[in-house]
Amino acid sequence: MKNTVQRTVSPIDGSLYVERKLARASDIERALAKAVGAQAQWKHVPVAERAAIVRKMVDWCVARADVLGEELARQMGRPIAYAPMEIRRGFQERALYMAGIADEALSPVNITPGSRFIRREPLGVVLVVAPWNYPWLTSVNAVVPALLAGNAVILKMAQQTPLVAERYAEALKAAGLPESVFQFLHLDHACTAKVIGDPRVAFVAFTGSVEGGHAVQKAASERFIATGLELGGKDPAYVRADADLPSAIENLVDGSYFNSGQSCCGIERIYVHRSVFKPFVNGFVDLTRKYRLGNPLDKATTLGPLVRTDAANAVRAQIKHALAKGAKALIDPKEFPADKKGTPYLAPQVLVNVDHKMKVMTDETFGPVVGVMAVDGDEQAVKLMNDSRYGLTASIWTKDADAAVRIGERVDTGTWFMNRCDYLDPALAWTGVKDSGRGCTLSRLGLEAFTRPKSFHLKVA
Repeated sequence: MKNTVQRTVSPIDGSLYVERKLARASDIERALAKAVGAQAQWKHVPVAERAAIVRKMVDWCVARADVLGEELARQMGRPIAYAPMEIRRGFQERALYMAGIADEALSPVNITPGSRFIRREPLGVVLVVAPWNYPWLTSVNAVVPALLAGNAVILKMAQQTPLVAERYAEALKAAGLPESVFQFLHLDHACTAKVIGDPRVAFVAFTGSVEGGHAVQKAASERFIATGLELGGKDPAYVRADADLPSAIENLVDGSYFNSGQSCCGIERIYVHRSVFKPFVNGFVDLTRKYRLGNPLDKATTLGPLVRTDAANAVRAQIKHALAKGAKALIDPKEFPADKKGTPYLAPQVLVNVDHKMKVMTDETFGPVVGVMAVDGDEQAVKLMNDSRYGLTASIWTKDADAAVRIGERVDTGTWFMNRCDYLDPALAWTGVKDSGRGCTLSRLGLEAFTRPKSFHLKVA
Protein backbone atom coordinates (compact mmCIF):
# COMPACT_ATOMS: atom_id res chain seq x y z
CA MET A 1 0.00 0.00 0.00
CA LYS A 2 1.36 3.40 -1.00
CA ASN A 3 2.41 5.66 1.85
CA THR A 4 0.26 8.79 2.01
CA VAL A 5 2.07 10.69 4.78
CA GLN A 6 5.63 11.71 5.52
CA ARG A 7 6.97 11.78 9.05
CA THR A 8 9.81 13.81 10.47
CA VAL A 9 11.47 12.05 13.40
CA SER A 10 13.57 14.36 15.55
CA PRO A 11 17.17 13.17 16.04
CA ILE A 12 17.08 14.71 19.51
CA ASP A 13 15.10 11.88 21.06
CA GLY A 14 13.55 9.85 18.24
CA SER A 15 10.11 11.39 18.72
CA LEU A 16 7.71 12.25 15.91
CA TYR A 17 7.98 16.00 15.37
CA VAL A 18 6.10 16.70 12.13
CA GLU A 19 3.62 14.66 10.11
CA ARG A 20 2.31 15.86 6.75
CA LYS A 21 0.15 14.40 4.00
CA LEU A 22 1.99 13.74 0.78
CA ALA A 23 0.67 15.51 -2.28
CA ARG A 24 -1.79 13.53 -4.36
CA ALA A 25 -1.91 13.54 -8.16
CA SER A 26 -4.73 16.09 -8.03
CA ASP A 27 -2.67 18.34 -5.71
CA ILE A 28 0.28 18.21 -8.09
CA GLU A 29 -1.88 18.95 -11.13
CA ARG A 30 -3.48 21.90 -9.37
CA ALA A 31 -0.13 23.31 -8.27
CA LEU A 32 1.39 23.09 -11.73
CA ALA A 33 -1.62 24.66 -13.41
CA LYS A 34 -1.68 27.51 -10.91
CA ALA A 35 2.09 28.04 -11.27
CA VAL A 36 1.84 28.40 -15.04
CA GLY A 37 -0.96 30.93 -14.74
CA ALA A 38 0.75 32.92 -12.01
CA GLN A 39 4.07 33.02 -13.84
CA ALA A 40 2.42 34.47 -16.94
CA GLN A 41 1.60 37.55 -14.85
CA TRP A 42 4.66 37.60 -12.57
CA LYS A 43 7.13 37.83 -15.46
CA HIS A 44 5.70 41.28 -16.31
CA VAL A 45 6.27 42.65 -12.79
CA PRO A 46 9.27 45.02 -12.83
CA VAL A 47 12.44 43.53 -11.37
CA ALA A 48 12.65 46.27 -8.76
CA GLU A 49 9.22 45.27 -7.42
CA ARG A 50 10.22 41.62 -7.32
CA ALA A 51 13.35 42.57 -5.35
CA ALA A 52 11.28 44.61 -2.90
CA ILE A 53 9.13 41.55 -2.17
CA VAL A 54 12.25 39.44 -1.60
CA ARG A 55 13.56 42.00 0.89
CA LYS A 56 10.27 41.96 2.80
CA MET A 57 10.37 38.17 2.85
CA VAL A 58 13.87 38.29 4.32
CA ASP A 59 12.77 40.76 6.98
CA TRP A 60 9.90 38.44 7.97
CA CYS A 61 12.28 35.48 8.37
CA VAL A 62 15.00 37.40 10.23
CA ALA A 63 12.43 38.77 12.68
CA ARG A 64 11.47 35.16 13.48
CA ALA A 65 14.97 33.67 13.34
CA ASP A 66 14.87 32.34 16.91
CA VAL A 67 11.60 30.51 16.32
CA LEU A 68 12.74 29.19 12.94
CA GLY A 69 16.07 28.17 14.48
CA GLU A 70 14.37 26.14 17.19
CA GLU A 71 12.24 24.41 14.56
CA LEU A 72 15.43 23.63 12.67
CA ALA A 73 17.11 22.23 15.78
CA ARG A 74 14.16 19.94 16.43
CA GLN A 75 13.92 18.81 12.81
CA MET A 76 17.56 18.05 12.02
CA GLY A 77 19.57 18.43 15.24
CA ARG A 78 21.75 21.51 14.84
CA PRO A 79 22.46 23.15 18.22
CA ILE A 80 20.08 25.97 18.99
CA ALA A 81 23.10 28.12 19.80
CA TYR A 82 23.84 28.17 16.06
CA ALA A 83 20.63 27.33 14.23
CA PRO A 84 19.14 30.86 14.04
CA MET A 85 22.34 32.07 12.39
CA GLU A 86 21.43 30.18 9.23
CA ILE A 87 18.64 32.73 8.75
CA ARG A 88 20.32 35.81 10.23
CA ARG A 89 23.60 35.39 8.39
CA GLY A 90 23.86 33.24 5.28
CA PHE A 91 20.19 33.28 4.23
CA GLN A 92 19.88 37.03 4.72
CA GLU A 93 23.24 37.82 3.13
CA ARG A 94 22.59 35.77 0.00
CA ALA A 95 18.99 36.86 -0.56
CA LEU A 96 19.76 40.56 -0.10
CA TYR A 97 22.82 40.40 -2.33
CA MET A 98 20.85 38.81 -5.16
CA ALA A 99 18.00 41.29 -4.72
CA GLY A 100 20.55 44.10 -4.84
CA ILE A 101 22.09 43.10 -8.17
CA ALA A 102 18.95 41.80 -9.89
CA ASP A 103 17.88 44.94 -11.71
CA GLU A 104 21.28 45.43 -13.34
CA ALA A 105 22.08 41.75 -13.85
CA LEU A 106 18.77 41.02 -15.57
CA SER A 107 18.74 44.12 -17.77
CA PRO A 108 18.92 43.72 -21.56
CA VAL A 109 22.25 43.47 -23.33
CA ASN A 110 22.29 46.29 -25.84
CA ILE A 111 24.35 45.63 -28.94
CA THR A 112 22.91 48.49 -30.95
CA PRO A 113 20.47 50.41 -28.74
CA GLY A 114 16.96 50.27 -30.17
CA SER A 115 17.65 47.75 -32.90
CA ARG A 116 19.81 44.88 -31.65
CA PHE A 117 19.52 43.68 -28.07
CA ILE A 118 19.22 40.54 -25.96
CA ARG A 119 16.64 40.15 -23.24
CA ARG A 120 16.90 37.71 -20.38
CA GLU A 121 13.58 35.88 -20.32
CA PRO A 122 12.39 33.80 -17.36
CA LEU A 123 12.31 30.06 -17.92
CA GLY A 124 8.80 29.46 -16.58
CA VAL A 125 8.12 27.12 -13.68
CA VAL A 126 11.18 26.14 -11.61
CA LEU A 127 11.19 23.08 -9.35
CA VAL A 128 13.58 23.46 -6.40
CA VAL A 129 14.48 20.23 -4.59
CA ALA A 130 16.29 21.14 -1.37
CA PRO A 131 18.04 19.04 1.32
CA TRP A 132 17.78 18.98 5.11
CA ASN A 133 21.34 19.79 6.19
CA TYR A 134 21.20 23.53 5.41
CA PRO A 135 17.60 23.85 4.28
CA TRP A 136 17.42 27.65 4.29
CA LEU A 137 20.86 28.21 2.77
CA THR A 138 20.58 25.66 -0.02
CA SER A 139 17.04 26.63 -0.99
CA VAL A 140 17.68 30.38 -1.03
CA ASN A 141 20.35 29.82 -3.68
CA ALA A 142 17.59 28.82 -6.11
CA VAL A 143 14.27 30.13 -4.76
CA VAL A 144 15.31 33.79 -4.65
CA PRO A 145 17.10 34.10 -8.02
CA ALA A 146 14.33 32.13 -9.71
CA LEU A 147 11.70 34.54 -8.37
CA LEU A 148 13.81 37.59 -9.15
CA ALA A 149 14.20 36.39 -12.74
CA GLY A 150 10.41 36.20 -13.16
CA ASN A 151 9.83 32.49 -12.70
CA ALA A 152 7.24 30.70 -10.61
CA VAL A 153 8.72 28.33 -8.02
CA ILE A 154 7.58 25.02 -6.59
CA LEU A 155 9.68 23.95 -3.61
CA LYS A 156 10.06 20.32 -2.61
CA MET A 157 11.84 20.29 0.74
CA ALA A 158 13.47 17.21 2.26
CA GLN A 159 11.32 15.02 4.48
CA GLN A 160 13.44 15.95 7.49
CA THR A 161 12.77 19.70 7.26
CA PRO A 162 9.24 20.23 5.84
CA LEU A 163 8.54 23.26 8.00
CA VAL A 164 11.07 25.29 6.04
CA ALA A 165 8.89 25.07 2.92
CA GLU A 166 5.84 26.11 4.88
CA ARG A 167 7.64 29.10 6.43
CA TYR A 168 8.78 30.26 2.98
CA ALA A 169 5.15 30.30 1.90
CA GLU A 170 4.14 32.32 4.97
CA ALA A 171 6.99 34.77 4.52
CA LEU A 172 6.37 35.36 0.82
CA LYS A 173 2.64 35.78 1.37
CA ALA A 174 3.33 38.35 4.08
CA ALA A 175 5.75 40.10 1.72
CA GLY A 176 3.03 40.51 -0.90
CA LEU A 177 4.04 37.90 -3.47
CA PRO A 178 1.11 37.23 -5.81
CA GLU A 179 -0.73 33.99 -5.15
CA SER A 180 0.74 30.79 -6.63
CA VAL A 181 4.01 32.37 -7.80
CA PHE A 182 5.55 30.33 -4.97
CA GLN A 183 4.13 27.00 -3.83
CA PHE A 184 5.46 23.97 -1.99
CA LEU A 185 4.63 20.30 -2.30
CA HIS A 186 5.45 17.46 0.09
CA LEU A 187 6.42 14.71 -2.36
CA ASP A 188 7.84 11.20 -2.31
CA HIS A 189 10.57 10.22 -4.76
CA ALA A 190 8.20 8.77 -7.37
CA CYS A 191 6.00 11.86 -7.47
CA THR A 192 9.06 14.13 -7.58
CA ALA A 193 10.21 12.27 -10.70
CA LYS A 194 6.77 12.74 -12.26
CA VAL A 195 6.88 16.48 -11.60
CA ILE A 196 10.33 16.69 -13.19
CA GLY A 197 8.96 14.90 -16.22
CA ASP A 198 5.97 17.22 -16.57
CA PRO A 199 6.24 19.54 -19.60
CA ARG A 200 5.18 22.52 -17.49
CA VAL A 201 8.41 22.36 -15.45
CA ALA A 202 11.14 24.33 -17.22
CA PHE A 203 14.10 23.89 -14.86
CA VAL A 204 15.09 21.74 -11.89
CA ALA A 205 17.45 23.00 -9.18
CA PHE A 206 18.56 20.05 -7.05
CA THR A 207 20.85 19.94 -4.03
CA GLY A 208 21.61 16.56 -2.54
CA SER A 209 23.52 13.33 -3.01
CA VAL A 210 25.19 12.04 -6.16
CA GLU A 211 22.60 9.26 -6.26
CA GLY A 212 19.84 11.85 -6.04
CA GLY A 213 21.45 13.80 -8.86
CA HIS A 214 21.42 10.73 -11.08
CA ALA A 215 17.73 10.23 -10.27
CA VAL A 216 16.97 13.83 -11.27
CA GLN A 217 18.89 13.40 -14.51
CA LYS A 218 17.04 10.20 -15.30
CA ALA A 219 13.67 11.83 -14.65
CA ALA A 220 14.59 14.75 -16.91
CA SER A 221 16.24 12.64 -19.62
CA GLU A 222 13.21 12.53 -21.93
CA ARG A 223 12.93 16.32 -21.99
CA PHE A 224 15.11 19.19 -23.20
CA ILE A 225 15.32 21.03 -19.88
CA ALA A 226 18.30 22.15 -17.88
CA THR A 227 19.11 20.92 -14.40
CA GLY A 228 21.29 22.54 -11.80
CA LEU A 229 22.93 19.91 -9.61
CA GLU A 230 24.79 20.70 -6.38
CA LEU A 231 25.89 17.31 -5.14
CA GLY A 232 28.39 15.81 -2.73
CA GLY A 233 31.87 16.73 -1.68
CA LYS A 234 35.06 15.39 -0.14
CA ASP A 235 36.61 18.76 0.38
CA PRO A 236 40.34 18.91 1.11
CA ALA A 237 42.54 21.45 2.86
CA TYR A 238 46.28 21.87 2.42
CA VAL A 239 48.30 23.44 5.24
CA ARG A 240 51.65 24.68 3.91
CA ALA A 241 54.78 25.08 5.99
CA ASP A 242 54.32 28.86 6.12
CA ALA A 243 50.71 28.76 7.34
CA ASP A 244 49.49 30.74 10.34
CA LEU A 245 48.89 27.60 12.40
CA PRO A 246 46.59 29.02 15.12
CA SER A 247 44.30 30.50 12.46
CA ALA A 248 44.42 27.37 10.30
CA ILE A 249 43.61 25.15 13.27
CA GLU A 250 40.72 27.29 14.47
CA ASN A 251 39.10 27.53 11.05
CA LEU A 252 39.69 23.95 9.98
CA VAL A 253 38.28 22.54 13.22
CA ASP A 254 35.16 24.63 12.68
CA GLY A 255 35.07 23.66 9.00
CA SER A 256 35.26 19.99 9.93
CA TYR A 257 32.72 19.82 12.74
CA PHE A 258 30.18 22.61 12.29
CA ASN A 259 26.71 21.11 11.77
CA SER A 260 28.25 17.82 12.97
CA GLY A 261 30.18 17.64 9.71
CA GLN A 262 26.98 17.44 7.68
CA SER A 263 27.98 19.94 5.04
CA CYS A 264 28.66 19.33 1.36
CA CYS A 265 31.53 21.84 1.55
CA GLY A 266 32.77 20.89 5.01
CA ILE A 267 36.39 19.84 5.48
CA GLU A 268 36.75 16.06 5.27
CA ARG A 269 40.49 15.56 4.64
CA ILE A 270 43.51 17.64 5.55
CA TYR A 271 47.02 17.48 4.12
CA VAL A 272 49.68 19.12 6.27
CA HIS A 273 53.30 19.84 5.41
CA ARG A 274 55.44 17.41 7.34
CA SER A 275 57.43 20.20 9.01
CA VAL A 276 54.34 21.49 10.84
CA PHE A 277 52.37 18.26 11.04
CA LYS A 278 52.90 17.55 14.75
CA PRO A 279 52.02 21.02 16.10
CA PHE A 280 49.05 21.24 13.75
CA VAL A 281 47.64 17.89 14.86
CA ASN A 282 48.24 18.63 18.54
CA GLY A 283 46.45 21.95 18.29
CA PHE A 284 43.63 20.46 16.23
CA VAL A 285 43.01 17.71 18.78
CA ASP A 286 43.14 20.13 21.72
CA LEU A 287 40.49 22.35 20.13
CA THR A 288 38.32 19.41 19.11
CA ARG A 289 38.19 18.27 22.74
CA LYS A 290 36.50 21.55 23.66
CA TYR A 291 33.29 20.64 21.85
CA ARG A 292 30.30 19.66 23.93
CA LEU A 293 28.18 16.89 22.43
CA GLY A 294 24.59 16.81 23.61
CA ASN A 295 20.97 17.83 23.25
CA PRO A 296 20.85 20.64 20.67
CA LEU A 297 18.14 22.46 22.65
CA ASP A 298 20.70 23.03 25.42
CA LYS A 299 22.40 26.37 24.72
CA ALA A 300 25.69 24.98 26.04
CA THR A 301 25.76 22.27 23.35
CA THR A 302 28.18 22.93 20.49
CA LEU A 303 27.88 19.59 18.70
CA GLY A 304 24.49 18.03 18.10
CA PRO A 305 23.42 14.59 16.89
CA LEU A 306 23.60 13.52 13.29
CA VAL A 307 20.30 13.61 11.45
CA ARG A 308 19.57 9.89 11.89
CA THR A 309 21.05 6.88 13.62
CA ASP A 310 21.78 5.18 10.31
CA ALA A 311 23.78 8.25 9.23
CA ALA A 312 25.83 8.06 12.43
CA ASN A 313 26.33 4.33 11.92
CA ALA A 314 27.66 4.95 8.40
CA VAL A 315 30.26 7.33 9.85
CA ARG A 316 31.13 4.80 12.56
CA ALA A 317 31.66 2.23 9.80
CA GLN A 318 34.11 4.51 7.99
CA ILE A 319 36.09 5.02 11.20
CA LYS A 320 36.14 1.28 11.86
CA HIS A 321 37.31 0.60 8.30
CA ALA A 322 40.15 3.12 8.64
CA LEU A 323 41.28 1.72 12.00
CA ALA A 324 41.32 -1.77 10.55
CA LYS A 325 43.67 -0.54 7.81
CA GLY A 326 46.11 1.09 10.24
CA ALA A 327 44.70 4.52 11.03
CA LYS A 328 45.03 5.87 14.54
CA ALA A 329 42.17 7.63 16.37
CA LEU A 330 43.29 10.55 18.52
CA ILE A 331 39.98 11.14 20.33
CA ASP A 332 38.60 8.68 22.86
CA PRO A 333 34.79 8.70 22.43
CA LYS A 334 34.53 8.28 26.21
CA GLU A 335 35.60 11.92 26.46
CA PHE A 336 32.11 12.70 25.08
CA PRO A 337 29.62 10.91 27.37
CA ALA A 338 26.66 11.59 25.05
CA ASP A 339 28.26 9.38 22.37
CA LYS A 340 26.25 6.18 22.40
CA LYS A 341 26.05 3.39 19.85
CA GLY A 342 22.60 2.91 18.43
CA THR A 343 21.89 6.65 18.59
CA PRO A 344 22.69 9.58 16.27
CA TYR A 345 24.97 11.11 18.93
CA LEU A 346 28.55 10.70 17.74
CA ALA A 347 31.77 12.17 19.17
CA PRO A 348 34.10 14.12 16.87
CA GLN A 349 37.11 12.19 15.69
CA VAL A 350 40.59 12.95 14.33
CA LEU A 351 42.38 10.18 12.41
CA VAL A 352 46.08 10.07 11.53
CA ASN A 353 48.19 7.40 9.79
CA VAL A 354 45.60 7.61 7.01
CA ASP A 355 45.94 7.09 3.26
CA HIS A 356 43.77 6.90 0.18
CA LYS A 357 43.15 3.19 0.56
CA MET A 358 40.76 4.15 3.34
CA LYS A 359 37.15 5.16 2.64
CA VAL A 360 37.41 7.99 5.14
CA MET A 361 39.84 9.71 2.73
CA THR A 362 37.95 8.99 -0.50
CA ASP A 363 34.21 8.53 0.16
CA GLU A 364 31.96 11.32 1.37
CA THR A 365 31.66 11.06 5.16
CA PHE A 366 29.11 13.71 6.11
CA GLY A 367 29.92 13.43 9.77
CA PRO A 368 32.25 14.75 12.51
CA VAL A 369 35.44 12.95 11.51
CA VAL A 370 38.46 14.13 9.57
CA GLY A 371 41.61 12.39 8.37
CA VAL A 372 44.90 14.30 8.63
CA MET A 373 47.82 13.22 6.43
CA ALA A 374 51.41 14.50 6.28
CA VAL A 375 52.78 15.57 2.87
CA ASP A 376 56.24 16.56 1.68
CA GLY A 377 55.22 19.58 -0.37
CA ASP A 378 52.98 21.20 -2.97
CA GLU A 379 53.28 18.50 -5.61
CA GLN A 380 52.14 15.71 -3.33
CA ALA A 381 49.36 17.89 -1.90
CA VAL A 382 47.97 18.72 -5.34
CA LYS A 383 48.07 15.08 -6.40
CA LEU A 384 46.17 13.97 -3.29
CA MET A 385 43.64 16.77 -3.42
CA ASN A 386 42.82 15.82 -7.02
CA ASP A 387 42.61 12.12 -6.16
CA SER A 388 38.84 12.28 -5.65
CA ARG A 389 35.62 11.83 -7.59
CA TYR A 390 34.45 15.12 -6.08
CA GLY A 391 35.37 18.75 -6.68
CA LEU A 392 33.24 21.25 -4.78
CA THR A 393 35.69 23.34 -2.72
CA ALA A 394 39.30 23.09 -1.62
CA SER A 395 41.42 25.35 0.55
CA ILE A 396 45.03 26.28 1.09
CA TRP A 397 46.53 27.76 4.23
CA THR A 398 49.56 29.90 3.50
CA LYS A 399 50.98 33.42 3.68
CA ASP A 400 51.95 33.32 -0.01
CA ALA A 401 49.07 34.57 -2.18
CA ASP A 402 50.99 33.98 -5.41
CA ALA A 403 51.60 30.36 -4.44
CA ALA A 404 47.94 30.01 -3.51
CA VAL A 405 46.84 31.09 -6.98
CA ARG A 406 49.49 28.99 -8.69
CA ILE A 407 48.51 25.86 -6.77
CA GLY A 408 44.80 26.60 -7.06
CA GLU A 409 45.03 26.65 -10.83
CA ARG A 410 46.00 22.98 -10.68
CA VAL A 411 43.33 21.76 -8.28
CA ASP A 412 40.08 20.41 -9.74
CA THR A 413 37.47 22.29 -7.74
CA GLY A 414 34.56 24.69 -8.10
CA THR A 415 35.82 27.10 -5.42
CA TRP A 416 39.39 27.58 -4.23
CA PHE A 417 39.89 29.24 -0.85
CA MET A 418 42.98 30.78 0.72
CA ASN A 419 42.97 30.93 4.52
CA ARG A 420 39.25 30.23 4.83
CA CYS A 421 36.85 27.39 4.15
CA ASP A 422 33.22 26.28 4.33
CA TYR A 423 31.80 29.62 3.21
CA LEU A 424 29.76 30.81 0.24
CA ASP A 425 30.39 34.36 -0.98
CA PRO A 426 27.15 35.43 -2.71
CA ALA A 427 29.13 37.52 -5.20
CA LEU A 428 30.99 34.44 -6.43
CA ALA A 429 29.62 31.57 -8.51
CA TRP A 430 28.80 28.48 -6.47
CA THR A 431 29.59 25.48 -8.63
CA GLY A 432 31.22 22.06 -8.63
CA VAL A 433 33.12 19.75 -10.96
CA LYS A 434 33.19 15.99 -11.38
CA ASP A 435 30.64 14.25 -9.12
CA SER A 436 30.05 17.45 -7.18
CA GLY A 437 27.64 18.48 -9.89
CA ARG A 438 27.18 21.07 -12.59
CA GLY A 439 25.60 24.44 -13.15
CA CYS A 440 25.90 27.40 -10.85
CA THR A 441 24.05 29.44 -8.27
CA LEU A 442 24.80 32.77 -6.57
CA SER A 443 26.58 35.70 -8.21
CA ARG A 444 25.38 37.36 -11.40
CA LEU A 445 25.93 34.08 -13.21
CA GLY A 446 23.58 32.32 -10.82
CA LEU A 447 20.81 34.80 -11.60
CA GLU A 448 21.34 34.35 -15.32
CA ALA A 449 21.03 30.56 -14.92
CA PHE A 450 17.30 31.04 -14.29
CA THR A 451 16.82 32.86 -17.58
CA ARG A 452 17.14 32.20 -21.30
CA PRO A 453 18.42 34.70 -23.84
CA LYS A 454 15.98 36.10 -26.38
CA SER A 455 17.46 38.16 -29.22
CA PHE A 456 15.75 41.12 -30.86
CA HIS A 457 16.98 42.23 -34.26
CA LEU A 458 14.97 45.19 -35.57
CA LYS A 459 15.54 46.55 -39.03
CA VAL A 460 14.63 50.17 -38.79
CA ALA A 461 13.47 51.71 -42.09
